[in-house]
Amino acid sequence: MQDQRAELEWRDGAVPVSLRFDDPYFSLENGLAETRHVFLGGNDLPARFRDGFAIAELGFGTGLNFLTTWAAWRAAGMTGRFHFTSFEAYPMDRADMAAALSAFPELAPLAEALIDRLGSDGCAQFDDATLTVIMGDVRQTLPDWKGRADAWFLDGFSPAKNPEMWGADLMVEVARHTAARGTVATYTAAGFVRRGLEAAGFDVSRVPGFGRKRHMTRAILR
Repeated sequence: MQDQRAELEWRDGAVPVSLRFDDPYFSLENGLAETRHVFLGGNDLPARFRDGFAIAELGFGTGLNFLTTWAAWRAAGMTGRFHFTSFEAYPMDRADMAAALSAFPELAPLAEALIDRLGSDGCAQFDDATLTVIMGDVRQTLPDWKGRADAWFLDGFSPAKNPEMWGADLMVEVARHTAARGTVATYTAAGFVRRGLEAAGFDVSRVPGFGRKRHMTRAILR
């Protein structure tokens, strides 16, 4: 892992906020419900799950999206395993991850397993899931990635505060690393993000967002 680490403060004693980007890691209302609405619902999951299903993510953060996906996989009674690859520039310390994830007691067994098994190389193997966290600037690491995702979770910090995570060139790389008819979901409906996805080859829709966010974005590779 690289030397740069997440720099945090805690809001209401429970929600981690990035000092670097002045943005919370998950919804102040209900982070778990937001992940289910935006990233699972936005990618038509768990309906599309199958053995070998591949998910890629921009922004690992606390690991909440991985854990929510893992819980949904098990709840759906899936056999085999899914593959989850996340790109993270500023990894969070284990203690901070544990503190953040303690806000979601229904995920506690999975969170404990994640924190216990996540290696210094960013990899973790489970009976029904494979996790790989690729450290570094995604603009440099994604072009070298050999994989393709059936579904993408775009979960970087706010486009207004972290525009490098949402640039048109990066959306081209997302498209290049998407399987045929693969999908993208993100909480943001920022115009430049939607235009970047469209230019990269996606059919883009603006749909109802979570909580106070009126809209979010879904996309399907043409």
